[in-house]
Amino acid sequence: MTTIDARIQDLVAHAYENAPAIIKLMDGAGVTPADVQSASDLAKIPVLDKDSLVEIHKENPPFGGFLTIDPNDLPRIYISPGPIYDPQPPSDNPEALLAPFKYIGIGKGDRVLNTFMYHLTPAGILLDEGIRGCGGTVLPTGPGNTELQIMMMMSLGATGFVGQPSYLMTILDKAQEMGMGPDAVPIKKALFSAEPYTPSQRERFEGEYGMKTTSAYGTADLGFLGYTMDGVEGFCLMDNIYMQICDPDTGEILPDGEIGEIVVTTFNKAYPLIRFGTGDLGALAAEPQCDGQQLLGLYGRSGDAIKVRGMFLHPNQLKAAVMAFPQIKDIQVIITRPENKDVVTFNLELNEGESENGIANKLKALAQNAVRLRIDEVNFVKPGDIDPSARKIIDQRDWET
Repeated sequence: MTTIDARIQDLVAHAYENAPAIIKLMDGAGVTPADVQSASDLAKIPVLDKDSLVEIHKENPPFGGFLTIDPNDLPRIYISPGPIYDPQPPSDNPEALLAPFKYIGIGKGDRVLNTFMYHLTPAGILLDEGIRGCGGTVLPTGPGNTELQIMMMMSLGATGFVGQPSYLMTILDKAQEMGMGPDAVPIKKALFSAEPYTPSQRERFEGEYGMKTTSAYGTADLGFLGYTMDGVEGFCLMDNIYMQICDPDTGEILPDGEIGEIVVTTFNKAYPLIRFGTGDLGALAAEPQCDGQQLLGLYGRSGDAIKVRGMFLHPNQLKAAVMAFPQIKDIQVIITRPENKDVVTFNLELNEGESENGIANKLKALAQNAVRLRIDEVNFVKPGDIDPSARKIIDQRDWET
């Protein structure tokens, strides 16, 4: 038996004994812990998609029956769209989470701008813990306030940055406007996430500014799954998860190299998600260049959800908006990306005789409060302009290749 087989066998046995949701899922499929003796046996357990996870949480609040520890031992609880209350239990393998930080050289003496949000979403704290776990000092700035970020960067000699690559571009552009060239900028280490990291961005950060960089792939439910390394295609996967690539329709495990849905099993026994379908499309390397698994790349989504500024926008959320505003007949969202910044435009078709008065501002407020999404523009279109059979979210962003 391989090490990974033993870890999976132990995880499934523990989850079945302690997590009512896992018991229900496995019993419903006629699977017992004795049936799962290896990684390939995981295919006997159905893939759990995000929509199903939401329903399970609704039926058994607040944690869906997945939590295996005393809720009073949880250091933090987050909320994600659904809503789902995401427990963030202590990690049983904290060292695994430090790999991308160590790769770029974060350590004692580094002061790192953490530009991810700290409230409502786990990103800020996740990065904060990684920086401090490597011995670095966190500057918890969060997003925005670019001139203040630059002042802190220069006054405190910030050597590191974590956040979205487009935001570091914004900081560097503003710094140049203020007369600070590459030699004046102290940041030499950067970890990115929540959006693609383009070749032109890499050329600027690593070539022009001499930074060591990496891009981490993760989800709100699972945390970081992998990170990029020089000379390695795609992502080297973390030791605290096991990934499979599956047929989006059947859940069947696909051969290495084939594109399918990314399905992840986390080894965190406190909140075991087994065969969780991320909705992302990817492919695994047959001969990994990493110590563990290698994800060759991300190739879009198997479902209809689109990631915007690090948050997922789902058509079901648009349906909820229509229900909240009876004046609205139909909605279509267009995502564009001029000047490396996501722009969200809502096209609204109103029911006959309805007035536009106040709807745009109310819809913007609802989106901000419900799904933490800023709507940049609201257009009112003529009857029939929105095809009811067309996709509700159209991604027109041009990510460089």
